[in-house]
Amino acid sequence: MGKYQLIATAAMGLESLVAKEVRALGYECEVENGKVIYTGDETAIARSNLWLRTADRVKIRVGEFKALTFDELFEKTKGLPWEKFLPENAEFPVIGKSVKSTLFSVSDCQAIVKKAVVERLKKHYNRSTWFEENGAFYRIEVALLKDIATITIDTSGQGLHKRGYRVDQGEAPLKETLAAALVMLTNWKADHPFMDPFCGSGTIPIEAALIGQNIAPGFNREFASEGWDWMPGKVWDDARTEAEDLANYDQPLDILGTDIDHRMVKIAQENSFEAGLGDLIKFKQMQVRDISTPKEYGVIVGNPPYGERIGDKPEVEHMYKEMGQAFSKLDTWSIYILTSNEEFEQFYGRRATKKRKLFNGFIRTDLYQYWGKKPPRTFE
Repeated sequence: MGKYQLIATAAMGLESLVAKEVRALGYECEVENGKVIYTGDETAIARSNLWLRTADRVKIRVGEFKALTFDELFEKTKGLPWEKFLPENAEFPVIGKSVKSTLFSVSDCQAIVKKAVVERLKKHYNRSTWFEENGAFYRIEVALLKDIATITIDTSGQGLHKRGYRVDQGEAPLKETLAAALVMLTNWKADHPFMDPFCGSGTIPIEAALIGQNIAPGFNREFASEGWDWMPGKVWDDARTEAEDLANYDQPLDILGTDIDHRMVKIAQENSFEAGLGDLIKFKQMQVRDISTPKEYGVIVGNPPYGERIGDKPEVEHMYKEMGQAFSKLDTWSIYILTSNEEFEQFYGRRATKKRKLFNGFIRTDLYQYWGKKPPRTFE
């Protein structure tokens, strides 16, 4: 088994959650802006891809160095041990980004990194001609930040938010990674009721069910590194067996998703079945003002419309008011609402216990948290 420097990338504001997940897998880590860095072997690569609910991707850091000139970028990239990762027929596109760096032309940086990798591999494999690139897929990234180049290989392939259960979706679907984060930021336990009053295509209730039954979010999909010859198939088989063994399919769940649009309710049901959850989650058409329940000590997580489009604003603000009236009766429930509307508390009719800044894509939002009464302590 090798040792690799791994980077789990994270949306802004979610780094601490990703770090918590990495530590739960048993790896010590450091947290930086937009990423969590840790060391692990091939098993760590497989387990990270299968289990990380809130990370965007898992990458291997091949090298990091200062580069002020294209020559420097070329020579230092060429000096990295590419033969350790890439076979002779590897398909290896290079993507890039540059922020506050002397080398600001991303396309030039990509071309130089590509050329440097080819030169290194030509020497190693004793080739004088170009490579065919008809083998396994290794996406290389050169990321320049303040003249420091970080060069990585992506182990995930498609982003980790692509769980493989979305048959269909609405207009502005919430990323699965953010939906999982919203659930994990609550005090919800699997033996308590859970509700999403704006469920759309069902992402938040589905992620809650996966968390509630401890089902690995990547169980239903494949990853780029599964095709790599130095990642033994047994590593993946063992990681998937572990995930299967740790899943608690017998955990009963009380999860409800409601939406005003009956078409979205149908899509949410289809997505839930695709996720292997069958009818474990209940979905129904309902307006938020009609929500009431005799159940106690539950959790509501909602991502309502924000009223970003001018014409929608008054309607959305009226709906926030109705939501506040409906939820005021649920005094034992904890309520978590994500919105970019800065006047949300005013319309909802209550100040939040706590607010947390998060980004929904490029939209800056706040998670408004209203904590319900604590359940009475039971003594055995």
